[in-house]
Amino acid sequence: MSFVLHGIGVSRGVAIGHAHLTSHAALEVAHHILPLNKISSEISRLDAAFTTVREELKTLHDSVISGPASAEFGAFLDLHRMILDDPTLSSAAKTYISQNLCNAEWAVTQQTDVLLAQFEEIEDAYLRERKADVIQVVERVLKALLGHPGYIPPPIKRTGDSILVAYDLSPADVLQYKQHRFTAFITDLGGSTSHTAIVARSLNIPSIVALHNARQLIRDNDVLIVDGDQGLVIVNPDKRVFAEYRSRQNQLEIEEQKLKRIRTTAAKTLDGVAVELHANIELPQDIEQVKDNGATGVGLFRSEFLFLNRDSLPSEDEQFEAYCTVAKKMRGLPVTIRTFDLGADKNIDSDKRVAANPALGLRAIRLSLAEPKMFHVQLRAILRASFHGNVRILIPMLSSVSEINQTLRSIERAKESLQNEEIPFDTDIQIGGMIEVPAAALSLDIFMEKLDFLSIGTNDLIQYTLAIDRTDDTVAHLYEPLHPAVLRLVAHIIRSANHAEIPVEVCGEMAGDPSFTRLLLGFGLREFSMFPTQLLTVKRQVLRSNLPDIIHTAEKILRSDSPENIRILLTKLNS
Repeated sequence: MSFVLHGIGVSRGVAIGHAHLTSHAALEVAHHILPLNKISSEISRLDAAFTTVREELKTLHDSVISGPASAEFGAFLDLHRMILDDPTLSSAAKTYISQNLCNAEWAVTQQTDVLLAQFEEIEDAYLRERKADVIQVVERVLKALLGHPGYIPPPIKRTGDSILVAYDLSPADVLQYKQHRFTAFITDLGGSTSHTAIVARSLNIPSIVALHNARQLIRDNDVLIVDGDQGLVIVNPDKRVFAEYRSRQNQLEIEEQKLKRIRTTAAKTLDGVAVELHANIELPQDIEQVKDNGATGVGLFRSEFLFLNRDSLPSEDEQFEAYCTVAKKMRGLPVTIRTFDLGADKNIDSDKRVAANPALGLRAIRLSLAEPKMFHVQLRAILRASFHGNVRILIPMLSSVSEINQTLRSIERAKESLQNEEIPFDTDIQIGGMIEVPAAALSLDIFMEKLDFLSIGTNDLIQYTLAIDRTDDTVAHLYEPLHPAVLRLVAHIIRSANHAEIPVEVCGEMAGDPSFTRLLLGFGLREFSMFPTQLLTVKRQVLRSNLPDIIHTAEKILRSDSPENIRILLTKLNS
């Protein structure tokens, strides 16, 4: 049966493929610390769950022993029993409970990661794909622990492209899924600027969030059409709809090929004003996309992604190699490395760093100053890399002059330690600050006295200005980049920096959205930073823009007090 789901389209384009559902029981797993006297009973509870699953598998095996395809299905169940009895999953989970004083569900999920990692190292492609069976078995165990009925989905053979269907995805999840080459992401939760959405845009794949019931209504291997422009997911479309979207997909591919023609064209407006178009990256391997799309620098290297999906912190040498690789490959073009913006939705230790409202808690520069050793290691690595290219340091979420002063002292200490060891670095390295907190925007004069450049993080600036959690789909409709207060703050920052002759850049989502390009140009912005996949679309808008025609409408937008009126004026500006 064909049906349509509506959500928030957060990454444009059309994808057609088969649904790949993520495990759902694991989403209900919470981490609990247990008293020592409860550990024995918790291990017994885990044993009981494994026994329940063994009995379920035996019952299923007995029921199909003489039925159609009994040999194939019997082998499938035998494999599941072998996985269930694997010491990496069963015995090790008990040990994990004893050592970490945690609940059984948490121990099982942690050991699952270990077992899946082992499968990843298998060279044989067929055996490597048995990871799906591991997930199914773990799902069964978790359901037993959580009191849900047991269930084994039939083995599915997929053909064509896969579309990831999930309840929610963390930044670490999305980063991990990058290597699996899904053609689209769709989730039940999320907002337009949740990190899932941001990374989806970085991958240039369609993505829809806030679908609410997709995980319940869509079955594994269903044919899906994901329309990122309209925020639609069409499940099992009929032939007419399928053909229409296939044609549209082909048209979009032709448009992308046309855009590549301007890759080497200088970004100048019709009246000859030069504009710098930089790229945002997360890992060193992203640099190939930067070059392919003709970026004139890296405006934002999100260094925190080096810290995710690992059990230990990256060493100074490991960080240095990552930063140095990017600096060398950019061949003298500017590379702006943001110190780690951990906390909020990006955590290195999700069990320990939990706050009632993480976005307002210990994150970004606050976390760096609270962990001086970790911060010192990163600063040394960045400084060392500065000897090999045009590297700048960017500090996230500054809100006060005291934070600036503490940060500058930390950088000086890192410089002194390198000088004492006679390790070369750029002694005149530029230090910049992100303006993403209203307090920073309203005390800009102090910031400009102490910093070499500014970068506007529009995602958080909007979030903090409007008091809206950008990762919460229940208030996603209130997240409004065209709110008069937001636009006035952005214009104030740009114009103040220009007046003081301090370089200023926008590196948030507004920079990569071509509908905002002319407006930002009208505010006086001349440096944009965005995901590489967004760059050519923005460049095309720059090439078609004439500043004298823009400035008047931009001023009218600033004077308007209604997002609806602003939207009408913006449409006129972009026509």
